[in-house]
Amino acid sequence: MADLFVVRHGETEWSLSGQHTGRTDLPLTDEGRTQARALRPVLHRCSFALVLASPLQRARETAALAGLSPVFSDDLLEWDYGSYEGRTAADIRAERPGWDIWRDGAEGGETPAEVAARAERVIARVLPALDQGDVCLVAHSHFLRMLATRWLEQEIDFGARLPMEPTAVGRLGLRRGIRVLHEWTAPPDRSRITRS
Repeated sequence: MADLFVVRHGETEWSLSGQHTGRTDLPLTDEGRTQARALRPVLHRCSFALVLASPLQRARETAALAGLSPVFSDDLLEWDYGSYEGRTAADIRAERPGWDIWRDGAEGGETPAEVAARAERVIARVLPALDQGDVCLVAHSHFLRMLATRWLEQEIDFGARLPMEPTAVGRLGLRRGIRVLHEWTAPPDRSRITRS
């Protein structure tokens, strides 16, 4: 049975500082490049029928350093954080106590429902490809968490329970016609990603 692998890009300056990085096109740090290279032996355990990636340079560079040749899709862009771009969650909550991206979205950016709709489009594109073999997505933390949430047919706020560190890898799949979560994420040096 083919699986859907989801890979978060490597470290950037803003992922290191905890700043929301949506559409700002930041490069990987040197550590992020090292992390991305460490994905190569993990991902080369599979032969992918389809590889998709966000067009932002942090995802493009991660895919290239991991030895992947993706097709780029705007549907895999990170959440549009609007006026929260470049700000930390603590900074936003100082202004908006109790704010939660999964419930409240981003002022001037995308709502949770809009991000979920993009995730559903990606799932619709991926499902037929799984008949041909494994699929790999290289993208961003919040988007991939939303995608996993919708894959599992959970409520949107479930994504808050699926943290992803830089270059974390997850494996989603189908078992007896049910969408399942096989493995969820560890950096490549601690990855136990296997084929079942």
